[in-house]
Amino acid sequence: MADPVVQARPVLQAKTVTAGYVPDLPILRDVTLDVRPNQVTLIIGPNGAGKSTLIKAIAGLLPVSNGEIVLDGRDITNIRTDQLKAQGIAYVPQTDNCFRSLTIRQNLDLALRQAGAEAAARLDQLFAQFPALAAKQRDKAGTLSGGQRQFLAIAMALASKPKLVLMDEPSAGLSPKAAQEVLEHARGLTARDVSILLVEQNVNQALRLADHCYILAEGRNQIDGPAADLRDNKIVGEIYLGKRREGTA
Repeated sequence: MADPVVQARPVLQAKTVTAGYVPDLPILRDVTLDVRPNQVTLIIGPNGAGKSTLIKAIAGLLPVSNGEIVLDGRDITNIRTDQLKAQGIAYVPQTDNCFRSLTIRQNLDLALRQAGAEAAARLDQLFAQFPALAAKQRDKAGTLSGGQRQFLAIAMALASKPKLVLMDEPSAGLSPKAAQEVLEHARGLTARDVSILLVEQNVNQALRLADHCYILAEGRNQIDGPAADLRDNKIVGEIYLGKRREGTA
């Protein structure tokens, strides 16, 4: 019997997306990917491959000049970032992802400002999910370790009960232990009916935790497949290390 998760309609699709900071100078060219329900979909590639550009284009932070971004069958190409939460999407940027001058509690209160009567219950749920944040809730975010700040950023993203979370290199700058904890937590979110689209440079750890992986290079799709199959694939190493590009000699 076919795996029902594999057969399920993608939560998100990028269809032949061309995008960049300047319309006439695209960084991405005809990039395509699917994000399946309750899975971690990983994007890797060498520096300058267009990984963060893709996730920002999906989040409406960069213009898409060609192609489509489709969420649950609906076209959300060039969505306004203030509409992301209403569509069930949360975005965790690599940097500037919380207010360092505010306490943990104040950051979460801001993230919950549209939750109305549910805000108190959701805050309790978030503190139960992130007990280390609960213990430090009166501390300013700027005093936290890098890993703790990433957990705060993830908690703020979860405040809106998203079905899809976009994460841009959440382990960047973290110690190996903190990086592993952050990535494992991202993996754990899939058990809570959350799908993850993850851009990551911590390739070995991310491939162990992801379900499906897309490799980009020079703004184009190179290869994709189940993450477990790609871990030991020699071609993947060649592409990632810049020695080979699909479609070239």
